[in-house]
Amino acid sequence: MGSETTFTIGELARRTGLPVKTIRFYSDEGLLPPTARTPAGYRLYDARALARLELVKTLRELGIGLTEVAQALSRETSVPRLAARHVAALDEQIRRLRLRRAVLRAVAKRESELEEVKLMNKLASMSDDERARLVDEFWDEMVAGLEVDSEFYRHMRSAKPRLPDDPSPEQLEAWIEFAELVQDDDFRALIRRMSVDHSAAVEAGESMKVSAAQQSSWIDWTTRAQAAMDAGETPDSATGRALADEVALASGPASGDGPEFRAELADRLAIGGDARAERYWQLLAIMNDWPPVPTRQPAMEWLISALRA
Repeated sequence: MGSETTFTIGELARRTGLPVKTIRFYSDEGLLPPTARTPAGYRLYDARALARLELVKTLRELGIGLTEVAQALSRETSVPRLAARHVAALDEQIRRLRLRRAVLRAVAKRESELEEVKLMNKLASMSDDERARLVDEFWDEMVAGLEVDSEFYRHMRSAKPRLPDDPSPEQLEAWIEFAELVQDDDFRALIRRMSVDHSAAVEAGESMKVSAAQQSSWIDWTTRAQAAMDAGETPDSATGRALADEVALASGPASGDGPEFRAELADRLAIGGDARAERYWQLLAIMNDWPPVPTRQPAMEWLISALRA
């Protein structure tokens, strides 16, 4: 060996911070063959072995297994290839940890019981295809046996929850809430009733298309209702009566306005303006990273009360 510096296992341990037992194990496994031995049989290692040990230590700290470390050292595979494999594995592990965190956050927020925890964990682990299938099955049931406007319902069911590869905790929590919503019996009964009313209107020859003018009118009415609420005005105030007159006139039949029609209109709006229906779209917006859907529910309730006043 000449004058080349060699190290004992103890000296390697001091230089690398690894336990002697670990270095001996690496050596026994063939990852760190000794350069030489003393007359008494103790293993000795040169500077190349020290560098090799530092590489083994680094790869192990990055979570790479002994078999893969051996493959890298023997050039059976490359370190970049190993790194790419482990990045993919870590990404999957991180995804699962985020799912777990979202479930636990929701559990803590809702003070969930055991059965609900199991359901939430199952929901959080679903794939995009499974999420889309859940939505399709929901709308299949909502319109089963009904004559509906196909274009309208094609639009309704086309909006699918599509979580990104790296969803935020808020997006995961929105998905859990959304999945629970579309499986809730009361919500399903609400949407089914809306579908039945829609079908009856289609059979009566009514157009189900909402024009831009109609949409603009409703935005204007709810905006003014919200402003009246913020100003402390009640639904039976002059502002409330004026808004109710406008809504009834725009929505009324050719036969004209009246208390009976206004009560019927208020009932229809109460069903169509249910907060859960609005929440459906708000949750989709969170999951799909769409612009936020502002709530118009309080303003709608104020308008409904104005119609009943």
